Amino acid sequence: MSLRYSYTLIAPVYDAIVDRATRSVRRISLGRIRSTQSQQILLMGIGTGLDIPYLDAAASYTAIDLTPAMLSRAERRAGQRPELVIDFQQADAMDLPFEDNRFDTVVMHLILAIVPDSLAALREACRVVKPGGQILVLDKFLKPGEWAPGRRLINLALRHIATKTNVVFEELLSNCDNVSLLSDQPALANGWFRYIEMEKNNVI
Repeated sequence: MSLRYSYTLIAPVYDAIVDRATRSVRRISLGRIRSTQSQQILLMGIGTGLDIPYLDAAASYTAIDLTPAMLSRAERRAGQRPELVIDFQQADAMDLPFEDNRFDTVVMHLILAIVPDSLAALREACRVVKPGGQILVLDKFLKPGEWAPGRRLINLALRHIATKTNVVFEELLSNCDNVSLLSDQPALANGWFRYIEMEKNNVI
């Protein structure tokens, strides 16, 4: 089952499943944006727009998602905050339609463990963020060397429908040499979900 098709089916019930569980961590993660004044911020995998209530109107946003059904719900949610400037676009997180060094900040909430190729999505975020810019990640990851048999077993069922449960962030980061890790802190579920902040290295 393709990701676009599965999330089209999930869209009507996504908020009921995810919203309450992630409200506080979304707000905290977005609060880590260094500056919003006149900034260009990319929201990768906006989904139904659960981040929208916590966005600062001082910035301009580009919000992408692969699934039209999700984008439609996000646009309706944005209608409740007319002061926000958000450009909604259907796009693939693994192949972004933007030039290099375009955004001041890239926000990746619950996207790296969803897309089929997590490394491709992280590399795209690294490509489109400006040197010195932030990449903020909120997602679930295994720790290096962690066996977690239950999570690996459930991954066999979920990976083709909604999400992956066996992604190791450190393995992704080791293949992105143009960013530096600034912080990595637990968010939910005893550290399974983590707040991660990276910065794109300045070109010398």
